[in-house]
Amino acid sequence: MLDSAVLLLRERGAAGVTVDAVLAHSGAPRGSVYHHFPGGRNEMVLGAVRQAGDYIATVVSESAAEGDVQQMVHRLVAFWKRALTKTDYAAGCPVAAMAMDSRHLVPGAGDMVREIFAQWHAGLAEALSGSGFEPPRAQRLATLVVSAIEGAIILCRAHRDLGPLDDVLVELAPLLERPD
Repeated sequence: MLDSAVLLLRERGAAGVTVDAVLAHSGAPRGSVYHHFPGGRNEMVLGAVRQAGDYIATVVSESAAEGDVQQMVHRLVAFWKRALTKTDYAAGCPVAAMAMDSRHLVPGAGDMVREIFAQWHAGLAEALSGSGFEPPRAQRLATLVVSAIEGAIILCRAHRDLGPLDDVLVELAPLLERPD
């Protein structure tokens, strides 16, 4: 059910994630919603946002452990390129969807979105610092990476083209080279 809620959130935004839509997409019986999500729709939506946020945070932390920030960005871009083409450009980032759509209607969503973006930012900044960037620059570059990738996802969906992600990758590469 959470996987279905994530996909619906990515495609339709928070307003499009209803219990009925999740049940129809997942094929789960109605009773399982109330068993797994006693808080109802809002709990399900927050669980979907958390699951999606944790997945990207894991990609960042695993890549950071390898010590190659450029490879990390390549992996993130490759993930989003696969996700966009798999859904024919219908599905974007569920965390961004929640940030822009109806977060005021789901109690706790604003705090969760801020926490997830902060987690991604901190992971990137830590990886950049570990690669030799001074902490203030690592912070700024982490902001740039998150912003550029999230913006590129939106542009890819709008244009039905992966070019914006390719452009981001090309332009970020020299900025992320280890400082001498």
